[in-house]
Amino acid sequence: MADREQNPRLLLSNFLSLEQCKELEFIHKSCSTVGYRPGVFSTTLSHLIATNSAHLIMPLVLIREKLKEKVEEFFACEFELCIEFTGLVSWTKGASIGWHSDDNRPYLKQRDFAAVCYLNSYGKDFRGGLFHFQDGEPTTVKPSAGDVLIYTADNRNVHSVDEIIDGERLTLTLWFSRDGAHDEDVKLVSRLSEISSTEVTDVPSSNLPLPASSNMYWFSPDQSSDHDSAINICCARIYALGFGIYPIEDKTNVLDVSDLLMKPLQLTRNNELFNQEFENVLHALQVVQYYSWKAFGLQRHATILEEGRVIPLSGSQSQNVRDLESTFVKDRRLAQTTFGHTSCDGCGTPKEFCWASFCAAVDAWRDYTNKLHRDLLRSLPYWRSHQSIFDVAFDEL
Repeated sequence: MADREQNPRLLLSNFLSLEQCKELEFIHKSCSTVGYRPGVFSTTLSHLIATNSAHLIMPLVLIREKLKEKVEEFFACEFELCIEFTGLVSWTKGASIGWHSDDNRPYLKQRDFAAVCYLNSYGKDFRGGLFHFQDGEPTTVKPSAGDVLIYTADNRNVHSVDEIIDGERLTLTLWFSRDGAHDEDVKLVSRLSEISSTEVTDVPSSNLPLPASSNMYWFSPDQSSDHDSAINICCARIYALGFGIYPIEDKTNVLDVSDLLMKPLQLTRNNELFNQEFENVLHALQVVQYYSWKAFGLQRHATILEEGRVIPLSGSQSQNVRDLESTFVKDRRLAQTTFGHTSCDGCGTPKEFCWASFCAAVDAWRDYTNKLHRDLLRSLPYWRSHQSIFDVAFDEL
């Protein structure tokens, strides 16, 4: 802990459990878009709402509350703060930031405090990306999954982040303000209030993700908007986990090939086709990332694969898969260095892939999503009345 006057900051170990870290990683890798600087990807709460994934806010609710309480306690400003911004952020190869303070831009002067929750670990999940303070102790923070760094967003805590050498550095980042006019909860509750309270059954269309504008998913190291030199990050994440995409609709029937990702599609792996339609690329991506998160546990519950669930790819189907990959992931090396784990240990899905466990993941993702959606709908009336997003203890009501 640093001197509270000279360099007010606090490093908390194991603030989040590893399971919480993995769940937030799943959310981010399922929903992220191109971020604010080269090599950075972000998932905001407003973006989750806009892409019909508002239920994925639920795993963050209690974490936000506890962080706010900890910040107010440490800086002795109880009941004075609002949450100005909540976002999941990842930094990939080449991303870095030089010395700065978080309020060094005029439009960010409302920010008083910052909290950075590390969701994965330096040396294990990524290389580079050390966090440095210009003055005071601790001088250098080595990110470790579950740890939280809290500090003032002013020139008493000027900091930098080393360039990422390999892997993907993941954080949950919150900014806090004393100015209630910048309370993000008021805006979020207003947008959430538009959600229908229709009863959830099985996998309703109201529960499936809807991709944002395709431009938000195209990435190139220099942030070029030229699709000829960019990769689609949704497809790249799917390919990085060993899957391919089979377009159900003939691409000659669409004016813009990007529209194929908004339409039903299927997943492939090793010249085999998983015989189930996914509503769009985000639907497929969420299931694939859920499998990556839960695969080891799902293997124990996998049953015999139903006949017809997996079929061999024909020659023409294989060509369609290759064509789509060349369209959306033109640079395989860029996709691998951005979203792969070429030199890190303990990353990715199990080495032994099993279609039966993937089938179990499809069902488990549906149950997980439905539960979160029900919890969201039950919480909304309380959030509306308080104009604040907080954990509602239903068992105590």
